[in-house]
Amino acid sequence: MTSLGETLADLVATHSVTGNEGRLCTAIAERFLPLFTMDKVQRIGNSLVVGAQTGRPLISLYGHIDTVPEQEGNGASRVEDGRMYGLGTSDMKSGVAVMIHLLEDDTVRSGRYDVVGVFYDKEEGPSVENGLEEVLDRAPWLSESELAIVLEPTDLQIELGCNGVINADVTFHGRSAHSARPWLGENAVTKAGEWLTEMHGLEPVPAVVGGLEYREVFSVTMAQGGIANNVLPPSFTVNLNYRFPPLYSLAEAEARLRRVAMAADEIVVKDRAPAGSIPESNPHLARLEDIARTSRAAKQGWTDVARLTARGIPAVNYGPGETAQAHQVTESVPIVNLDRAYSVLRQLLAT
Repeated sequence: MTSLGETLADLVATHSVTGNEGRLCTAIAERFLPLFTMDKVQRIGNSLVVGAQTGRPLISLYGHIDTVPEQEGNGASRVEDGRMYGLGTSDMKSGVAVMIHLLEDDTVRSGRYDVVGVFYDKEEGPSVENGLEEVLDRAPWLSESELAIVLEPTDLQIELGCNGVINADVTFHGRSAHSARPWLGENAVTKAGEWLTEMHGLEPVPAVVGGLEYREVFSVTMAQGGIANNVLPPSFTVNLNYRFPPLYSLAEAEARLRRVAMAADEIVVKDRAPAGSIPESNPHLARLEDIARTSRAAKQGWTDVARLTARGIPAVNYGPGETAQAHQVTESVPIVNLDRAYSVLRQLLAT
């Protein structure tokens, strides 16, 4: 029998940077075909829905199969001191490996629940291109899930809700001129200096929702401007990344971003995704907490819990990956975390 570590190594070896998930999607589908009939392995683009409803209570598992681009040769896996290193090990092929083994487990498949796995593409790209949206449209019966578990990295904690996210181009306009005669123009880069200084000193703002503390954060993540070394830049644009707590709707969050960036000459929202809500009085979540023996925490990053809860599906984050390892050049995961996540979820789903 293939171990969880071996499955994870195979997943890492099959590269699946966002937009290039086809080979991995095919490999996962082929692995399930000996156990599931064709009608229970539904391919939607480069996403898969594995399993079906038979009348038992439905619990669904979710994992994205894409990764961010490779960095400094981290595309291959290696094991060292009980950790597996490689692109996607924590975010989130370790969670995908656990999903595969759960769906292959006889006791899970014959247990008290209809357990369905959703393996989807393009999560690491723009929100509007996320493959889960099409899956939920094409398989609307997934909305009947009594609990959805997203196996994103959580350090084996149960993380509820998630912050929403907005990305916006914030632009300062100037006027080009020869750099030897700057008084004839206006430097758009230095015009932005006072605002950038304010942003540098901006502290995270705590927000308590459902007894959990989220942090509202504004970050400048990219910058672009300038024509040549001897020309005053006529425009300067930065990407403002805003993470907002489940207190705010998308409209309210966008209004807050525009207030923070009001010193700019132009603000263009490029990408946005809502915050995820916290399930209330869910018996499956209560059981998961008892089995995992871990406390609830707030999800600071965005996950597809937001996409699921927006459709009325109670959803939580629980996975073996480490949040601090996500997108790192030295990304890794403790192999023991895979075993622990599998054991906890197997007990939840099979008993």
